[in-house]
Amino acid sequence: MLEHEVGKTPAVTRLFIPVLCNHCENPPCREVCPTRATYVDENGVVLVDYDKCIGCRACVAACPYLSRTYVHRERYYFPDTPIPHSVRELRGLEGVVQKCNLCVARVKRGEPPACVEVCPTSCRAYGDLEDAESEVSVLVASERSFQLLPEKRTAPKVHYLLTNKAALAREEAGRR
Repeated sequence: MLEHEVGKTPAVTRLFIPVLCNHCENPPCREVCPTRATYVDENGVVLVDYDKCIGCRACVAACPYLSRTYVHRERYYFPDTPIPHSVRELRGLEGVVQKCNLCVARVKRGEPPACVEVCPTSCRAYGDLEDAESEVSVLVASERSFQLLPEKRTAPKVHYLLTNKAALAREEAGRR
């Protein structure tokens, strides 16, 4: 979770930005992986082949979004419910690096990623950016849309939106 303040006292707004794997078109994590465990699938999703991952953490160091985590040991919130919840591919694995896989199995079944489905404020959207009529395409085309660390030239596929409150604070700060 990134935190950022926008504006000046007394008109300060604090932004909280959840950071997940940005599923980059040019993923630096893939380039540094000595075993080629990190790869991009046919849909452009950056994935990890846990059978190939040796846990060297080169990808952790290379990721500008800090979105990878080394699995020291399998942990549980509740009995038989490993973290991350319901991700069976990590069952019993330790000494590997994990990351968001965009719920690739759910998406293949035509379901949205779990984070989109369960978000209590409906602040996440998922869809086809190639379809100009889709909800995500309309959102990404708005002035509120931005990507994290564009200077890293990773071409992230994840876009963020300024909230109305944050956009107003940014405009106000620009007028001063």
